Amino acid sequence: MPFDITYDSVQVLIDGHDSEGRLIFADEKLSAVIVRLDGESHAPEHKGRWHLEAGFGKCDPRAAPQTFATPEEAGAWVRRRLTGEDG
Repeated sequence: MPFDITYDSVQVLIDGHDSEGRLIFADEKLSAVIVRLDGESHAPEHKGRWHLEAGFGKCDPRAAPQTFATPEEAGAWVRRRLTGEDG
């Protein structure tokens, strides 16, 4: 059975930058926290992309791609991790 993936907007305090965040829920359980990279310290090719700041259970950050283009791309990754489709 596929997981229902939902998102909640949240502000994340990270060195005064990268404050636009999303909590990613799978069936109403917090699975990951992503933050939009917008600080001056980020390489131009990463600005505007989403970084996995925290992942829980099978969504361990060490197993994640470096960044995601959109929150939905990150949510799809969460779903694949939880269903075992992503290794």
